[in-house]
Amino acid sequence: MNAMKNRLFYSFILVIGSSLAVLGLFIGQLFPFFADEFVHEVTKDSEQQLEQVIEQEKIELTETQKEAILGTYAIDRQAEGLQSTKQKIYLIIAALLFGGLIVMTFMAYRVVSNFITPIINITKTARELSKGNYRARAFANGPTTIVELRNSINILARNLQDITKTRAIEEERLKTLIENMGSALMMIDREGNISIVNKKFQTLFELPKEKLIGNNFMMLGLPKELEKFIDHVFLTELPYRQQLEMEIANEVYYEQVYGAPVVGEHGRWLGVVIVMHDVSELVRLEQIRKDFVANVSHELRTPITSIKGFSETLLDGAFNDEQMLLSFLTIIHDESNRIQVLVNDLLELSKIERHGFTLDVVPTKLQDILVRVVDLTSAQLENKNMQFDVEIEQDAVILGDVNRLMQIFTNLINNAIAYSKEETTVTLRISANDQYGIFEVKDEGIGIEKAEISRIFERFYRVDRARSRNSGGTGLGLSIVKHLIEAHNGKIIVQSEVGKGTSIKVYLPLKD
Repeated sequence: MNAMKNRLFYSFILVIGSSLAVLGLFIGQLFPFFADEFVHEVTKDSEQQLEQVIEQEKIELTETQKEAILGTYAIDRQAEGLQSTKQKIYLIIAALLFGGLIVMTFMAYRVVSNFITPIINITKTARELSKGNYRARAFANGPTTIVELRNSINILARNLQDITKTRAIEEERLKTLIENMGSALMMIDREGNISIVNKKFQTLFELPKEKLIGNNFMMLGLPKELEKFIDHVFLTELPYRQQLEMEIANEVYYEQVYGAPVVGEHGRWLGVVIVMHDVSELVRLEQIRKDFVANVSHELRTPITSIKGFSETLLDGAFNDEQMLLSFLTIIHDESNRIQVLVNDLLELSKIERHGFTLDVVPTKLQDILVRVVDLTSAQLENKNMQFDVEIEQDAVILGDVNRLMQIFTNLINNAIAYSKEETTVTLRISANDQYGIFEVKDEGIGIEKAEISRIFERFYRVDRARSRNSGGTGLGLSIVKHLIEAHNGKIIVQSEVGKGTSIKVYLPLKD
């Protein structure tokens, strides 16, 4: 813009200079006419003066001499006057032209400054706006047209700044929504390349964002079921919903997948969006519910069948045989107790799971709980000729409900005894770390398969069904244990090896 300003200024000067030069040339061409008239007047005046001098001095001259003297004088005066006049006129013309050039140069500079400088400022502002700097403002002054242009540019800048702020806020909200939504989201463009993914999707498939964005979904190693689903949405260009069972990192996930085409302005097809909601827990809970109903029915069917069968036998006349009567009544009593224990455990589990369940929490030493539990389980231990190995590396004071803690430890020790061979050892160990007091029960029993470890806390799940029933268990003990530990804000960790035994560690928060 400065170059344009200079060019315009020099153009003005050139035009003005050329105009003055033409004017000077024109005046120069008229100079002889003015000069002849001027010389004639001067010569006439000079002749009159010379005649007066001759007459005053009374000089006797003939007419011929007089005419010769006047002619010679006129020629000298003409040459001298012409030269003098020529110099004066040239000086005047030069001065006028130079003065005019200066005045016109100043006027040209003012004109250029008043019109071009504001336009330069406005142009710079427009360039800044085109670069995305919407904070730029024009500060040009000048004619009304320039001021109106400046105001229009500034209004445009403010509007663009407001629009940018609004867009940034909306983009941030959308980004926050996408990143923090509970479902995995993926958007694929028309060429099959991924354009948008959220953290849930990255975490689910253990893929970094850099590997996802811009790459074709077929090249990422996604589960085949998901690829087929995406292909279906691409082919039909219609919304589609399906529950998929996918194996990801050696784990089975159940995903409720929804796919829909993305349509832009004027019906232009932009790609598809895929949303996956993890329903694995719902599927698992539904399966647990089914298993629970089946297991409860099974657990109740056997004692009820026994009670009904033996009672019918007694009613048919077997009560007359006193020995048979006592035997049948004993069986009926035992089966009734079994039903009662099962019902009590179900009620206990329901109570623990109910919202609002509270514990009577007090500072408690793990060693004191251990001593009391050992006394309660010693009889069962002696029946199998087993022994305890108690190790107290560091006693720990925790915040817990004493009765519930005894229920937890008793259940774990009874299980260790029930699933161990005779003449083996059950190790009980107490230790602590920076956050938890740790109670460990380790046996030398049958062990648990690795695939079954995650299921032992399910209701009615049994590692060895025959031995569990013979021991009088209901299959609800470990489920109750887990809920009670979670109510204490603790955790339970199981390690086991088939044929060598099982180690169960209970972590309970230390008292502050």
